[in-house]
Amino acid sequence: MPDDVRSPDPPELADPMVRPRYTGLATFMRVPYREDPVGIDIGLIGVPFDGGVTNRTGARHGPREIRNQSSLMRKINQATRISPHDICEIADLGDAWVQSPFRLESSLDEIAEFFRKVHAAGVVPISAGGDHSVTLPIFRAIASERPVGMVHFDAHCDTGDDYLGSKFHHGAPFRRAVEERLLDPKRTIQIGIRGSLNDPDVWKFSHDSGMRVIYMEELYEMGVKAVIAEARQVVGDGPTYISFDVDGLDPVYAPGTGTPEVGGFTTLEAQMMIRGLQGLNLIGGDVVEVAPPFDVSGNTALVGATIMFEILCVVAHSVAARK
Repeated sequence: MPDDVRSPDPPELADPMVRPRYTGLATFMRVPYREDPVGIDIGLIGVPFDGGVTNRTGARHGPREIRNQSSLMRKINQATRISPHDICEIADLGDAWVQSPFRLESSLDEIAEFFRKVHAAGVVPISAGGDHSVTLPIFRAIASERPVGMVHFDAHCDTGDDYLGSKFHHGAPFRRAVEERLLDPKRTIQIGIRGSLNDPDVWKFSHDSGMRVIYMEELYEMGVKAVIAEARQVVGDGPTYISFDVDGLDPVYAPGTGTPEVGGFTTLEAQMMIRGLQGLNLIGGDVVEVAPPFDVSGNTALVGATIMFEILCVVAHSVAARK
């Protein structure tokens, strides 16, 4: 064929999601960008805020890099056969960005207001942070009618108290959420907790309030299948949120995070645990604490995108079942 004769376009390229992945503008999972949430089932949202970090900042850059790396995600989950884009209307709803980031409490209010609009439109949010303090304003938006349950993957319980004069930081969102009657502690499980401490009772609130805490050592003794079974029993059939802090992973898999803790679970174990939540009544999720400046390889953002895709699959399955 002469070089100046153009072959017909392959029919599959009519779908923007299967065009060459180095083309187009970066959106989460290559879905369409929409500012209007009406008619959308699941909204993928960035929360570029790390004003609640207690030490190493950088998670404000997480959403942009997760978007970029998420171009590597394809349409179908090979393990579960879930194709979220075939069963739900999904769009990238942009960023819940903050106009006054130096004012911590008003920043959380701004984030909550963004998610209230999303929630009012009937959209289920799956978000990329940002530090873990952003989950509190998301809860203020989507859990105001009733407390929700939670499956929480993390190295830290994030149920601490005041730190350096502030009640609001990434080490305390779930204590605040319980106090504000947004989170049901008895329907909350925290998986992968570990690391050195300054205070032996730092996570006392988790235990006293009735949360199920699975420390890393117990996870390895139980095994992944038993952890999944425990999580399903704890949250039951009520509305449940998935919150995934990448520092729950061993830092060999996710070095780009603000508070890395050696001795975590693997990326495969994380994928298997999230897949094991399929069939629950899921009302949203997030991936937080991806801090690209600490990982020039980009691998942590790729891990964040992959975990976000796994959450998308199980949430889409749940949303489709409720239609």
